[in-house]
Amino acid sequence: MTLSARQDGLIRPSGMADSRDDNRSVGELTGGMSEQNAQRAAADSAASAAGELADRLIESLAPALELLTIEFGRRLGLYEAVLARGSVDPLELSQAAGIHRRVAREWLEQQTAAGLLDVDDAAAEPDRRRFMLPPGHAAVLLEPESPAYAMGAATMFSGTASAFEAVVAAAATGEGVSYGTFGAGVRHGLQQLNRPGFVSDLDDWLAWMPDITERLRDGGLILDLGCGTGWSSVALARLFPRAQVVGVDLDDASIAEARLLAAELGLGGRLRFENADATDRRQLAALTGAPVDLVTIFEALHDMNEPRQALEAARAVLAETGAVLVGDERVAEAFGSRGDFLERLNYAFSVLHCLPATMAEGTGTANGTVLRPSTVRAWAADAGFVNTTVLGIEHPFWRFYRMDG
Repeated sequence: MTLSARQDGLIRPSGMADSRDDNRSVGELTGGMSEQNAQRAAADSAASAAGELADRLIESLAPALELLTIEFGRRLGLYEAVLARGSVDPLELSQAAGIHRRVAREWLEQQTAAGLLDVDDAAAEPDRRRFMLPPGHAAVLLEPESPAYAMGAATMFSGTASAFEAVVAAAATGEGVSYGTFGAGVRHGLQQLNRPGFVSDLDDWLAWMPDITERLRDGGLILDLGCGTGWSSVALARLFPRAQVVGVDLDDASIAEARLLAAELGLGGRLRFENADATDRRQLAALTGAPVDLVTIFEALHDMNEPRQALEAARAVLAETGAVLVGDERVAEAFGSRGDFLERLNYAFSVLHCLPATMAEGTGTANGTVLRPSTVRAWAADAGFVNTTVLGIEHPFWRFYRMDG
C-alpha cells in the first residue's frame, strides 16, 4: 500500500476512506481488514509453496544427472581404470579407457565436484591433477557382492529413462511397454541392486522358515519364479547344495544370461533356467517334475499381470508341507497424501516402468510397484492359501510373506 496525503494530521493508506465518511460499523471495517489479512496470508503461503517446489525441482537436477555420469563411468570402465592405477591424470585415464583426453578430464573433474573422486592438488594445472577413489567408495561402485554396492541405482535409472518416450506414447492407449523395451539397463540394474542381498542375506531370510530349510539341507526342490538374470536362483543353489533349483522367467534375455551364469559357476547340474509362464500350472509341473518344497518370488509378484493365477500355480506344484516365500516392496499399509522415501520411490518406478511393463503383458491385474500387504493377503486367499504371514525379516526395501496351506 502507498501512503496518501495528510488529512487532519493523519496519514492514511491510499484507498482507505475517512471513517467519518464511512457508514460501516467498526466491526464491518475490522472484519474487512481481517479478510484482507487472510487473503494476504493465503497469497504469501502460495508463493512460499511455489518457491519450495521450484527449488525442489531445480535441486533434483544435480543428483539425477550425477546418476547418469556414474552409469557413464560404469559402461566405459572408468572406475576400474582409476582403481587399478591407484590414481590417474586425464591422459592416463584416456589411454586406459580408450576415450578422448578432454572427455576424461571433464569426467574426472565432475566426479570430484560431486564427491565421488578425490584430487591430490586442485590448484595444479588441469592435465597434471591426479584423481583417486576415496576410501570406501570402491565397495559402492565396484564390488557387486558388497552389501554397500549401489551401482544399480545408476544403471536402473538409465534403463528406465531409455524407454521414456515409449512410456509417454503408451499412456494414451493403455497398451503398456514391454519389459524388453527397457533393455539391459533395467535388467542389469535390478541384478545389481538385488545381488548383494541374495548373496549375503538369503540365509538370514530363510532362517525364518526353519521347517523348510531343514528339509532343503537334505535335498528337495526349489522353484524360483521371476528369477530375472538368475542371482536369486544361484544363491538358493549355493545355500542348499543338495537341492535342485529351477528358475523361471518370461524374459528371453534374462533367461539367456541366467543360463550362462549357471554354466560359468559350475551349477548346471543342479540349477536350470526355463523361459516359462509363471501362471501356467501344467507348464510349471512339467518343468519341476515333482512336488516343490519351496517356491520363491522375489520382487516379481507386483510385476505379474495375473498374480492370483501365479500364486494358484505355485500352490498347485507345492508339496503338502511346502511353502511360498514372497519378497516385495516395503510400502505403506495404505495410501497417504504425502509419502515417505519408499512410497515416492516406488510410485515413481511404477509410473515409469512397472505399471507399463505389466500392462503390456495383457488385460489382467495392473497393480504397479506399490504392492500393499492387504493386496498380497487378498491375492493369496483367492489363490487358496490358508495362511499368509508377514515375516519379521529386516530389509530396507522389501517386506517378506510366507504362504501356506
